[in-house]
Amino acid sequence: MSQIISTDADPRLAHMLEGHDCPAILVDADYRILAANDVYRDSFGDIPADSGAHCYQVSHGYSVPCDQAGESCPLAEARESGRKERVLHVHLTATGRQHVDVEMLPIHDDRGQLLYFVELLKPVHIASAELSTQQMVGRSPAFNALVNQLNLVARHDTSVLLLGESGTGKELAAQAIHCASQRGDQPLVTVECAGLSETLFESELFGHTKGAFTGASQNKPGLLEAAHRGTLFLDEIGDVPLGMQVKLLRLLETGSYRAVGSTQLRSAEFRLICATHKDLQGMVQRGEFRRDLYYRINAFPIHLPSLRERRDDLPLLARSILGKLAGEQRFHLTDSAIRRLNRESFPGNIRELRNILERAIIYADSNVIDARIIERCFAVPVPAPADDAAPQRDGAAEWTDLKTREQHYLRDLLRHCGGDKQRAAAVAGISLRSLYRKLGADNADE
Repeated sequence: MSQIISTDADPRLAHMLEGHDCPAILVDADYRILAANDVYRDSFGDIPADSGAHCYQVSHGYSVPCDQAGESCPLAEARESGRKERVLHVHLTATGRQHVDVEMLPIHDDRGQLLYFVELLKPVHIASAELSTQQMVGRSPAFNALVNQLNLVARHDTSVLLLGESGTGKELAAQAIHCASQRGDQPLVTVECAGLSETLFESELFGHTKGAFTGASQNKPGLLEAAHRGTLFLDEIGDVPLGMQVKLLRLLETGSYRAVGSTQLRSAEFRLICATHKDLQGMVQRGEFRRDLYYRINAFPIHLPSLRERRDDLPLLARSILGKLAGEQRFHLTDSAIRRLNRESFPGNIRELRNILERAIIYADSNVIDARIIERCFAVPVPAPADDAAPQRDGAAEWTDLKTREQHYLRDLLRHCGGDKQRAAAVAGISLRSLYRKLGADNADE
């Protein structure tokens, strides 16, 4: 039975709210909540009768409508357009803040006069607006826009391309899409494209038969087989060798493939998500990435904001990461520590923030992490390069090949980062696997 909150509510419309299987309220043009269904009361709690409560007060704690508080207001937009409008908001609940997909449906009388609005509130579970050690977290406008796009595309089988700087959480975004999709009960299989030669990539993805190449001592199924009916996540697709891109395009176009060394045609049924920190459009222009493959994977591009674009989320992110790193220990991150973190540009984004907080736990003498400890985490010593490590500038050494010069640069960068390989890779704009490959196993362990 719907709860009638105001005597101004039409009882028939109030009872119709029970026809919705999600939280629903009846609102008038002045933002007053008139009635609520049982699902709403179970999710958000009771609203006192005849309280004159407004939707912006109950949902957000605002004293003015959302569009006057810096957010979009679906009621104002529906009143203007006369049609259904939707928006993703962060709502107050009994358990804290929660991302909610809001739909506002205007109700008119026979003469077209606007009477009421039905507001449908569908909680979004792919991200958290509170502390969480398991999910993406945030409340900033940039993060909410991201969650909205992830939530929209998750219910479709459309191919998704996740774009953004290294360390922005593309793998977490892929997991969120998969878990919210109709394939959520099937496997999510990740293929790390960085650092793989064409032969290794083909074998990893398609599998191989015994004797297909030297060292292939037995049949090995590929990751495509493991992803059947689930989701295939190609991380750092910009690193896929050019020769392999043709075979990948054929797979996506036909849904069929052959294991290395086999003539048997196999079928693959999966949802595709790709990710890269590289400029694929620029790579297409330079002939480094196939144009036809680019348009095949770019059906629904999503930009993941850098940490610099979502500064408001830094306190929530930092405390969530700290909770995950500390386990059963309890660390308190002071406001001064947050202010010190906010002064950094974080080229390595969330991954770099995690490294700083991991150092902070090590340096902390107690369970309190303040600005002094955070400062120490950033104060990485930069030793002078050894004579044999510095690239020479005169004589024949001036014509050192490009690969050697790259190794000199990466070794210097690694020393500058105090041996922190994750941060060095982030600053260089490459994956950790690529850093190891470019330096070689021996150099990477320096």
